[in-house]
Amino acid sequence: MNLIEAKNLSVDHGRSAVLDNVNFAISAGEIVTVVGPNGSGKSTFIRSILGVQRATSGTVIRQDGLRIGYVPQKLFIDDTLPMTVTRFLSLPRKQTQANMDKVTRRVGATALDHRQMTSLSGGQFQRILLARALLGAPQILILDEPTQGLDQQGVALFYALIEEVRRELGCAVLMVSHDLHVVMSASDRVICLNGHICCEGTPQVVSAAPEYRALFGVGTGGALALYRHTHDHDHDHDHSHAHEHDPHGRAN
Repeated sequence: MNLIEAKNLSVDHGRSAVLDNVNFAISAGEIVTVVGPNGSGKSTFIRSILGVQRATSGTVIRQDGLRIGYVPQKLFIDDTLPMTVTRFLSLPRKQTQANMDKVTRRVGATALDHRQMTSLSGGQFQRILLARALLGAPQILILDEPTQGLDQQGVALFYALIEEVRRELGCAVLMVSHDLHVVMSASDRVICLNGHICCEGTPQVVSAAPEYRALFGVGTGGALALYRHTHDHDHDHDHSHAHEHDPHGRAN
């Protein structure tokens, strides 16, 4: 059964069509990645799936009572605002220490409880955002370009962590990414979006598609590299820290 399904989804901003007749579904346990050039409607698609962006036409159907964990593309916290990791994890509702310890341990961020959010490195900040998304035991994780500001090794490590979380929790993962080399091999299914769905399928199928190659200028060598997805489940679809930067632009 699908966790989320979009039927003929279209979104206009003024007179401009951002999404046109998009059909999409994701089922339990899948890792689905949306790729596309800047301005292709990826973030609008995610906001529509979450229900915070109103569709011009079409429908989005979410399973009743679906628990969603969300990691945004960016989260700015003012340097003058005192906000410890523990306090951040307790927003908007208070969490037990046991719950917070469980999720920070799961993402490898156990020693950060009393640190200020603004003092975290880019990788630490993203792990805490992921920990917060896991507090509600989500059935699906939705991530909008979650690795901005991380170097190549940090990106690969973060996606490896996402796969571990999926394997342990059995949750689905829907993510938007521009990290083509890593994400193409970390996904069960890839959707290439440019206002509409240009192509869709396994990483191997999409990386060979003329539409994908035309959008990203991929040569005959393909885009699969760095990190190979490991199967421990079945789907209808085939699968296929140097320096970090904190969310405020400082190198660490």
